[in-house]
Amino acid sequence: MTWSFSIGRLFGSDLRVHATFFLLLLWIGTASYLDGGWAAAAENVAFIAALFACVVAHEFGHALMARRYGITTPDITLLPIGGLARLDRMPEKPGQEIAVALAGPAVNVVIWAVLVGVFGATADLGELESLENAEISFFAKLAAVNLFLVLFNMIPAFPMDGGRVFRAALSYFVGRVRATRMAAQGGQVLAFLFGFLGLTSGSPVLVLIAIFVFVAAGAESSDVMLRDMARQMRARDAMITAFEPLAPGDSLQAATTAVIRTTQHEFPVLGPDGRLEGFLTRAALFSALQDGTRARPVTEAMTRDIPSVALAAPLEEALDALHQTGAPAVAVTGPEGRMVGYITRENIGELMVISGRDRRM
Repeated sequence: MTWSFSIGRLFGSDLRVHATFFLLLLWIGTASYLDGGWAAAAENVAFIAALFACVVAHEFGHALMARRYGITTPDITLLPIGGLARLDRMPEKPGQEIAVALAGPAVNVVIWAVLVGVFGATADLGELESLENAEISFFAKLAAVNLFLVLFNMIPAFPMDGGRVFRAALSYFVGRVRATRMAAQGGQVLAFLFGFLGLTSGSPVLVLIAIFVFVAAGAESSDVMLRDMARQMRARDAMITAFEPLAPGDSLQAATTAVIRTTQHEFPVLGPDGRLEGFLTRAALFSALQDGTRARPVTEAMTRDIPSVALAAPLEEALDALHQTGAPAVAVTGPEGRMVGYITRENIGELMVISGRDRRM
């Protein structure tokens, strides 16, 4: 994710923090200092840090349960509005999805139980209304927030954990695509309510949550529909076959001429034997032109290690390769291993739009 950086690895996943998270800490610290001095600032920043440690534990609950089903979690990112575990893919068996969705809130239940049973914290959600009250203990506040996280995440609207459970349960009866659409629509209705409450109450955090929920719900619905259609197609159905390649010895100047002459956004770099050596994207070309001379070879700016799929491979395999590697394209290879075309995210999207219209006609 842009503007995030790694602070280490834990249980096989890269733990990242978004830069805006530190703005949240700065805001909380400054407001607390102005209100109660250094002691109040230190206590409130420590509370936010402890809260987000619980959020990280929540996300690792999802990640470790997903690992049981062979699904990896490349990274977990801390944002001002919570955490985001990026799974390689979501489990498509309803029972597995329910288990992965419930694992996160289950961690918060355990944390809440430990705070109440071991540290003697009170278990009252009413503590949330007076988190700034110095008479309420640190652990009582943390216990109340963890209980709130459980209830909030179990709201049956996508992409909340409760929405995923709702989608998985529905998919037993109406199929995964329709179930996702119904859960996503519920999530977007909820987003409107959050946005309205945020605007009327003057809560920018609630507005941010509303925007995130609305966008994430729509994106998940589109992704599931895309994958459903991709299962019925092959790589050869989506590949680009009319393209202008570059040679490894071509200069950046030659590439700029090709950009002007064509409508391509990415250029395959083919060796003398016709095999793919990499891809040069427009963005990489423009960046390279700013950093050095136009006489440099395109190999210095191209992306290497491009994934490939066979002509007859399911289109979903190309989607997975694009998602997992972040490559600008996937090469489609013929019987002799030479590239006969390539697939990008954009042309898959265009194919799906066309295919969707054809189905409705």
